[in-house]
Amino acid sequence: MSSLNKESTTVVIIGAGVSGLTLANILVRQKISCIVLEQRSLDYLEQRQRAGTVEARAVKMFERWGMGKVVDVGAPYDGRSEFRLDGIPYIFDENRFNENDLPAMRLCPQQVLVRTLVGAFKEACGDLRFESSNVQLSGLDTDKPVVRYIDKSGAARELTCDFVAGCDGFHGVSRRSIPESMLTATSRDYGVAWLNVLADVPPRIVMAMSDSGFAAQFPRGPHSRFYLQCSVNDTEADWPDERIWTALRERMGEPALAAGNIHDRLVFPLRSTVFEPMSYGRLYLVGDAAHIISPVGGKGMNLALFDADTLASALTDQIKHGSGEALQNYSNVCLKRTWNYQEFSASLVDMLHNAGDNSNAGAFGRKLARARFERMFSSINAARSYSELIAGMA
Repeated sequence: MSSLNKESTTVVIIGAGVSGLTLANILVRQKISCIVLEQRSLDYLEQRQRAGTVEARAVKMFERWGMGKVVDVGAPYDGRSEFRLDGIPYIFDENRFNENDLPAMRLCPQQVLVRTLVGAFKEACGDLRFESSNVQLSGLDTDKPVVRYIDKSGAARELTCDFVAGCDGFHGVSRRSIPESMLTATSRDYGVAWLNVLADVPPRIVMAMSDSGFAAQFPRGPHSRFYLQCSVNDTEADWPDERIWTALRERMGEPALAAGNIHDRLVFPLRSTVFEPMSYGRLYLVGDAAHIISPVGGKGMNLALFDADTLASALTDQIKHGSGEALQNYSNVCLKRTWNYQEFSASLVDMLHNAGDNSNAGAFGRKLARARFERMFSSINAARSYSELIAGMA
């Protein structure tokens, strides 16, 4: 029987996604020892296609920690986006509200940001362990939690630490390690799904509402990522290429929209869930481990980044200065921000879907959604509120 390899560190971070790697990079720069465990391989993380927009506030956060270069790989967003209602274009310019000279948002797929964060962590001699399986957490309600796992060679390992950061996503082991009686889950199923399509079409930003449903187009490098509202019962097989391009042309109000080669397609339902509180003993949940949010508004990755920022500051105060107040308030601070973003995203889901297809909200809901949309372009206060929330400054 092989012996158990035992080690100790200050913080064990479960998960090497955007939130875990951001937290790890901050801690290592604060001279706080940490070990990152990731179930997947580096190749898997770098190839996994996931959308991402780094808000102006998140760009400032990286700059504040001396890590501004990690988001340079993203394409700067020019602050202009196009909405279409029944084929009629409306251009929204967020730059007119940039009174504090905020940095530009960056259009950066998550796998690209992961790649740069891994590189930065390795440059700082960080301890990152891929292909760590069978992770088990114990002693979370004690002063010395223990994390056990099997490393990539098959050896059993045990880490004793002071704190555990659960950055391993919605289906990870971290939240499952908390007794069910200690968590409250609040969820919403929006009753609609999106077909996600990556295609060889020149990139741009367009969000279109029409009687036949919602459609959107966003840049993904030199390609475009399209989103089409569909039934929650649809599968990828229900959407052959011809149907996709027919629906896009109709919903965009653009009969001449050129078709491009489609690389992949995926149907996923829109839903949101928040778990409270975001901590248990010495375990702190970060990002998707604590909350998932609809992709409308691009808030998921940014919430994860802000959770990591908040936890990094709180851990630094506790470990280096002996002040535990910020750590005690971690969950409350993050949840306040989370619910603010959930409200914004949910209201956008309702507006963008109900303003076109009235099958969910009916004729009355359709009129309400259109009134809200038109107010974005007729009221300076409504436009400012939208801009601040999109930039992450509200």
